[in-house]
Amino acid sequence: MSTSYKQHFSRFHAAAPERLHFAAHSHHYWPDVTFEAQMQCWEDAARLTGGKWDVVLGEVMPAVQRGIARHLGLPDPASLAFAPNTHEFVKRLLSCLPAARPPRILTSDGEFHSFTRQIARLEEDGLAAVTRVAVEPFADFQERFVAAAGEGVYDLIFVSQVFFNSGFTLTDLAGLVAALPAEGFVVLDGYHGFLARPSDLGAVAERVFYMAGGYKYAMSGEGVCFLHAPPGYGARPRDTGWYAAFGALAQAPAGGAAYAEDGRRFFGATFDPVGLYRMRAVLRLLDALKLDTAAIHAHARGLQDLFLAGLRSAASGLLPPERLLIDPARQPCGNFLTFDLGSEAAAGAAHARLKGAGIATDFRGARLRLGFGLYQDAADVTELLRRLAAL
Repeated sequence: MSTSYKQHFSRFHAAAPERLHFAAHSHHYWPDVTFEAQMQCWEDAARLTGGKWDVVLGEVMPAVQRGIARHLGLPDPASLAFAPNTHEFVKRLLSCLPAARPPRILTSDGEFHSFTRQIARLEEDGLAAVTRVAVEPFADFQERFVAAAGEGVYDLIFVSQVFFNSGFTLTDLAGLVAALPAEGFVVLDGYHGFLARPSDLGAVAERVFYMAGGYKYAMSGEGVCFLHAPPGYGARPRDTGWYAAFGALAQAPAGGAAYAEDGRRFFGATFDPVGLYRMRAVLRLLDALKLDTAAIHAHARGLQDLFLAGLRSAASGLLPPERLLIDPARQPCGNFLTFDLGSEAAAGAAHARLKGAGIATDFRGARLRLGFGLYQDAADVTELLRRLAAL
């Protein structure tokens, strides 16, 4: 745990020097290079006005596509589309499904709100038929999920790579996809996996959609989410924007809309490009530091181990070690730790006490989460343990 990268996040640290920010799974600190990148976006707009789009679409976006593809092992960067949030992609994917009947959807009971809320609303009006597989118990989730997929015919299979409310992780993505039926769409929500867990999608790139974004571990802030769209799936989303026609080689039906054949078919319309500038700067920084996802995860894991060792040697009544939902030493886990405190009231009270001590965390229901990332080092964990002991 000798390596520290905190110097690359000096602006965020200086803005609130007393804050211990252990919510890396929620709002990750941005490295300093994103400040210059944000200024560059403004300056390009002032210098080029409408001509800025030649830079955005011809230089910035392709650089980000190449960087994402490299970290995910994708064979073709052009398979990547961008949107301000993943909910846009959810809507576009749903708009590819059959319209003559309610589409059949298989998912889990642990997906994030951008998906669960939307399909729940469609269910209310009989516009979707949804089957949900319980994530817990974790040990046999993948087997139960595959079995459920084989028991029906689904238009859409949607599941997380790392589950947001537990940290439980699907590690054998190739094995999972190979075991699923060949029909329908398969979508992996990788928001808690991208740049947090080593993810090689090369073996499944022709079969699965993969979506994630910059707000969390990509350290790029809001407004820059992406979708890998495998060839041959969802050629003409009904929910579309005029950017989806850029480079449209596919001939439109008579009087219909034409679409690009690569990932651009999932584009929407005009967007704020500043997130792309920030993400390009982050990807360049990781290259300069020679940090891949495995190294980032190893850094977070080292901090987790240090924290848990300290917590167990001086047990905290606020975060009892026995309340840890997944021990990363025994089971693959995301870059955050989840404590199930028994009730939402207990989790809320713990969150409030931590906040009062200058410790940023968050909670979902009865579960309180602590995230670990590049902007922290061993000294931060030591101080976290000291403040916990004082509480």
